[in-house]
Amino acid sequence: MQEAIEKADTLIEAMGWIRRFRDSITVIKLGGSVMEDADALRHLLVDIVFMETVGMRPIVVHGGGAAISRAMAEAKLEPNFIQGRRYTDEATLDIVRRVLAGDVNEMIAQRIEEFGGRAMPLNPNGETDNNVLFGEKLALAADDGSQIDLGFVGQVTRVDRDTLDNLCYAGQVPVIPSVCKTEDGQLLNVNADTAAMAVAQAMGAEKLVFLSDVNGVRLNKDDPESLIHTLTADSAVELIQRGVIESGMIPKVEACLETLSKGVQKIHIIDGRLRHSLLLEIYTNRGIGTEIVTEI
Repeated sequence: MQEAIEKADTLIEAMGWIRRFRDSITVIKLGGSVMEDADALRHLLVDIVFMETVGMRPIVVHGGGAAISRAMAEAKLEPNFIQGRRYTDEATLDIVRRVLAGDVNEMIAQRIEEFGGRAMPLNPNGETDNNVLFGEKLALAADDGSQIDLGFVGQVTRVDRDTLDNLCYAGQVPVIPSVCKTEDGQLLNVNADTAAMAVAQAMGAEKLVFLSDVNGVRLNKDDPESLIHTLTADSAVELIQRGVIESGMIPKVEACLETLSKGVQKIHIIDGRLRHSLLLEIYTNRGIGTEIVTEI
């Protein structure tokens, strides 16, 4: 009986958050180690089905770097990374189209359907091209001021909001691979974090959730117990200046701050390997990761 009461208490705690976020859009970025962990991915996709069932409107944006690297190894192609971006020549682009925008995209949508949800894979392949991300080639600057050629690598400049709105309204979960097309139809490889941010900004999302392999922003990067549950934009800037936020977390937090400035209400960084991490972060009073907000 006590166990049943505790379950009821959990439902009551979740009720307020369910009512608050009903009909709101949450963009969820899947990638990295989470995509390689079958159990973690299964629990996350079940969470996404739950979110849609109780009235939220989740949108999934995913990468697939490990799957691309495996396919390149099978094709005896050497990966080349420049400033953290995968150099994408024509052979690599073919693999990105087939694996990331094809196999991985279709797999995620199919798994959501298996768990009782409805999902729409939005990829640029074949006769059913339903790509929703458009952009242009990305140029990075070298130390000497010259431009670095990344091949077929792009940045998103336009999101087909009408298509995403219609799918969400119909109770379907849009599943978007991190690729875009130029206006003349050239496919480009896109960083999944920046693709998710572009979708969140275009959709005026209530939340953008980054699923990481750490539990959030920490006062001591080596101590999970030093997690910061809520971080304002001003505090984040101060922690970066003080060196508390360092190394690979700096560009992620800076990107979060840029996204907040463009209308997204909250950004969450959570450990996607924790069972039901999405539900624990969104539907409990304390959460299990870091939420970054403009101000409290």
